[in-house]
Formats: sequence, C-alpha cells, structure tokens
Amino acid sequence: MHLHLILTALSTAALCAVLPAKARESDEKLGTVHFKVGCNAAAQREFDLAMAYYHSFAWEQIKAPLDRALAADAACGMTYWARALASLDNPFVWPGNVSPKTLAEGVALMEQARKAGLATRRERDYVDALAAFFNDADKLNHRTRAKALETGLQKVAADHPEDSEATILYGLVLSANFDPADKQYGNQLRAARLLEPIFAKQPEHPGAAHYLIHSYDYPPLASQGLPAARRYSKIAPAAAHAQHMPSHIFTRVGAWSDSVTANTVSAKVDTATGPNTLHAYDYMTYAHLQMGQDRAAQALRDSAAAITKRPDNFAAAYAYAAIPARLALERGDWASAATLQLTPAADAYPWVKYPQAEASNAYARALGAAALRDGAATDVELSRLARLRDAATELKIGYWAEQIGNQIDVVRGFAAFKSGQAEAGLASLQKAAEREDASEKHVVTPGPLLPAREVLATALLERGDAAGALREFEAVLRKEPNRLRAMAGAGLAAERTGDIQKSREYADRVSRQTVQADVGIPGLKLAQQSVTR
Repeated sequence: MHLHLILTALSTAALCAVLPAKARESDEKLGTVHFKVGCNAAAQREFDLAMAYYHSFAWEQIKAPLDRALAADAACGMTYWARALASLDNPFVWPGNVSPKTLAEGVALMEQARKAGLATRRERDYVDALAAFFNDADKLNHRTRAKALETGLQKVAADHPEDSEATILYGLVLSANFDPADKQYGNQLRAARLLEPIFAKQPEHPGAAHYLIHSYDYPPLASQGLPAARRYSKIAPAAAHAQHMPSHIFTRVGAWSDSVTANTVSAKVDTATGPNTLHAYDYMTYAHLQMGQDRAAQALRDSAAAITKRPDNFAAAYAYAAIPARLALERGDWASAATLQLTPAADAYPWVKYPQAEASNAYARALGAAALRDGAATDVELSRLARLRDAATELKIGYWAEQIGNQIDVVRGFAAFKSGQAEAGLASLQKAAEREDASEKHVVTPGPLLPAREVLATALLERGDAAGALREFEAVLRKEPNRLRAMAGAGLAAERTGDIQKSREYADRVSRQTVQADVGIPGLKLAQQSVTR
C-alpha cells in the first residue's frame, strides 16, 4: 500500500475513534453526544449513539447500538451500565414505571458490567452510582434509592469535572427527584444552574436542552425554558420525544399553536409501536380545545380510539382515558361526561396496572353526574375513585393516590353545591383548590382535566358572587396561562362586577386566541357557553 494511503487510513481510523454520535450516523439526527468509554473505536461510536438515544428517551432504539458495541468489544463493560440505566425508563415517571423485575435485572447488569471490564476509576464510579439504585430494593423504598443514585452521580460529577456527561445525568436525576410540595423549586433550579453552562458550550447536546425543559416545567419558571424548548426539536429532529418535549414549556406559557405544531411532528416521527403518539395526542387535544378547535380535538380522540395495538405504558393509558374526558369537561358537556366509556367493551387494555389513568374517566363521569344532580351515579363514581386511590396506594405511587384523593374532594364539593348545599360545597372546593395548588402537575398531563380552582370559580359565578369568581378565575390564569374557560369566566365575572374595561380586555384575549376556532362558533360565545352551560 502506498504511504499516503496508509496515512489516510490511519488518520481516518483516529478520527473515527473520537467522532460523536451525530457524525457516526448523521441520518439519525439525534444531536451531538460523546460519552467517553474505555472501549475500542467501533464500540465507542455505538455507545455514543446509544447515549444520544437515551438523552431523548428513545428507549426502543437504545438496544441495537449497545448490542453492536458489545459485539465490537466484549470487554466494554459500560454497555451493561447503559442497558441498566435505560431500563429505568423516564425518571420523571418513577417509581410507577420501575418493576421488581427491572430492579432484579439491574443488579445482574451491574455485575456483568464489572465482569466484562471497566477501564477506569471513572467507569467504576458510574457503575457504583447506578448500583445504589438497584441494591437492597427489597429493603429500601424508592425515595431512598433514588436519592442514593442522585448522590452517587453528584460524586461522579464532582470527582470528574472534565466529564460533562456526569453533570448532565446528575442534573437529570436531581430534577426528577423534586419535592412536589417545594414551591421554591430547589432541586429544579439547582439542576438548571448545572445545565445552563453546558447548554451554552454544547448547544447541540440533546440531554442539556431536554433536561433544562424538565427543570423549568413549572408555572413560575416556564418562560426561562423557552430557549431550550426552541432549540431541542432542532437538535434531535429524528427523536419523537425531542419534538414533543418543547410543548411542555409551550403549554406552561399558553402558546397553543406552538404546542400543536410540536406534537404533530412528534406523532409523525414516532416509532412503529407508537410509544409517544398518544402522549402527543393528549397535549394536542388540550391545545386545540384552548383555541376553540373542537373538531380537531374530536379527530384526535377518534384517531386514539382507532389504534388497535396500544402501548402498555402509563403515558399511553393516561392519554386514552384523558382525551375524551377533556372534550366533555372543557365544554361543560355534562351529559357526555357522565356517560363516557373508558374503552370499547372488547378492549382488554390492562387498566388495573394504571389506576391513576383510569381515574380520569371516573372523575369526568363523577363531575358529569354531579352537574346533572344524579346523586346515585355520583356515588357510584365516588366509590370507584376511592377504589382507584386505594389501588394507587397499594402500588406505592403516593403522588397519584393524593391526586385521586383531591379529585374525590372536588366531586364531593361540586355535588354538594349542585344539590343546594352551597356553603358546604364551596368550602370543600376551596380546600380542594388549595390542596391542588400545593402540589404540581405530573409530566404526563398538559394540565388538570378541570382545575379545582376553576370549578370553584364557576360555582361562585353561578351563585352570584362575581367578585369572588373573578378572583378565582384570575388565580387559575396565573397558574395556567391562556386557559380558555378561565379567560371567558374572568370576562363574564368582570362584566357582572361592573368592570367593563377588564371585561373587554378578556373578551379581546379570548377572541384573539380563538381566531382560528371552528367555523360558525365565535370564540367568545364558545368560551362563555363552556363556563355557563
């Protein structure tokens, strides 16, 4: 071989040894990730690709490059570490998506990683950090083990400051381990402070952008997440989750058309089994309803119902139940809400695994029955909600047990108010609103089916307390910007208090937001009917 050909081959091999995932498979369009491991060049390229998939939560696609990495280098122990990390699925859905089987397999994967070979102390530190989540799972509760993982990754990041991947993963777990009652957003803001400098230096890194969005996915922080939201979909255009995730921020700031655009693309680029499609449909449904586009929302409901091979995961189950419930409740269509079917009779979907998803259907039916003053039907659904709350408790998903408990309180308060027990009903709704505000919404949902405080505001408006209703509607809008029902309710309440200027301002906001509402349904009239029906 000629000398220049030899040199060319050697230089190409050296280049391949450090090429990140984007250069390895540019057609994947997943962003730029280089997670250094002590494996050969071929295994390194595949490992980078796997971690690029990981950072966009593309769980189905991770296995193939990790298999190829291990085939290229049997001593690449970090492949087993990455498999174990990916097996934990989305950290923001813990612990409900981590089964005892996954925990047992994780222990074995940690042992395989050590046996196969860990080239450096840094790699051993990564394995030790992740092993803390799997070890003693039969003795330690999820919170303890998740905190141990957080602490372990913090140590990896501190001991290896040159490794931005450690800081990115630490930021992810730190943010996911947030306390729903912490209104100072301590974990989330600490994570954001770690991730922002990395995002500035590595603007093509999918994890930095992705986890910043999660860290800012809260009402007071959402506007800070807009730069990452605008970038993430462009960083990883081939990842369905990267197209969807910006809509978390768009929803928080009430940018409804942006949310529809993002989730339309997300559903289009989803994988064959569609693990993200239903989640995208739910966010799209919510956004369409806020713009008065009921027909588009109904089309999404029908498309969701037509899917025969349904992903067996919580996000999909939640969407199936929530989408039809939203259509009925957002428009105050109580008769439809009271008779909603969970799924077709022939459907064998495993709802027993997801009581927090089934609760969406029970909550809608209960509110519908209460509005129609059907006490017997209301009681049936309240009993069902109680069973679902207890099931969530048994599954050790305490957050959802609390959320279902609050749904019970909203229904009881609404039912009491509708049955003529105005004072008792309003007092119950006030407590439910305060309880809901003290927590945070889950990432699986774009927003409550009906916010407790909005139900309270509507009851106050019906009772004739316009000033109280206005106060509550505006409180809803501070937490849920540009909610159509809340804006319309605030406009009506302002008009009834004699504040014509404020009434006109809300009417203008509603009209602008519904400029592309369904033909023949003027935006303001549609919104007002949704509140007063």
